Amino acid sequence: MPKITFQLNISKDKYLQTVDRLREHIAAGDCYEINFCCEGFSKNETIDPLQVFIRLNEVAPAPFAAFYRHDERYMMCASPERYLYKQEGKIVSQPIKGTAKRSVDEKMDEANKAFLKSSVKEQAENVMIVDLVRNDLARSCEVKSVRVEELCGIYSFPQVHQMISTVSATLAPGSPFTNAIKYSFPMGSMTGAPKIKVMELIEQYERTARGLYSGCVGYISPRSDFDFNVVIRSLFYNKKGKYLSYQTGGAITFDSDPELEWEEMRLKALAMEKIFSAG
Repeated sequence: MPKITFQLNISKDKYLQTVDRLREHIAAGDCYEINFCCEGFSKNETIDPLQVFIRLNEVAPAPFAAFYRHDERYMMCASPERYLYKQEGKIVSQPIKGTAKRSVDEKMDEANKAFLKSSVKEQAENVMIVDLVRNDLARSCEVKSVRVEELCGIYSFPQVHQMISTVSATLAPGSPFTNAIKYSFPMGSMTGAPKIKVMELIEQYERTARGLYSGCVGYISPRSDFDFNVVIRSLFYNKKGKYLSYQTGGAITFDSDPELEWEEMRLKALAMEKIFSAG
């Protein structure tokens, strides 16, 4: 694996200032929560995308990993997050909001996990997105069928602990299966709330277009069942332009500490940068 050092498209000082500016929008009532992301990139790189994908998922094995190619563009994804799943008439969404780092020290690792579980801020982030998902599913599903199967569950992955909720519903009779996607995309965990306003703010404050990042990859079966991930923890490679990049970010709320948001954003980049650090 080549040794690669990534540059960020935003300085730490500017990142902290932007988080404070977004908190001002929240205080003004423009939104409740907004997902803010930045890009890491390296130019003039020659890599083997498939080998990078394999290595990434050795370092950070994930349940919704994916390898995608379109012409000269590649995605190498180690996503832990499910966007939307359909099995017969049941629809399931599993938004992630809330992250804590892992530690090789077992006691510290358990302490980090317990801190995440008890964090009022992380719970608030998760609950806001769960409410958004419930509303999204109610547009295509039987309203009384929408239920939260698990709220703020804690799940551990090799690099991070994550707070994950599970929301399910029954597709309304006569409603095309595509409506479940139509009325819930883009997923709330990657936008914030309310969606239209925060997408306007994302366009205003983020410096790189997201492209496939924060979108989804998955399948639709001949019986109209489907399963889609959320494209996070992913590397993107333009073979023709020799441009390698990733994006990471987090949910900003009024209670966000800019320094901690910076640390969380960098933590999410760790696995992707790590595979290129040893040469």
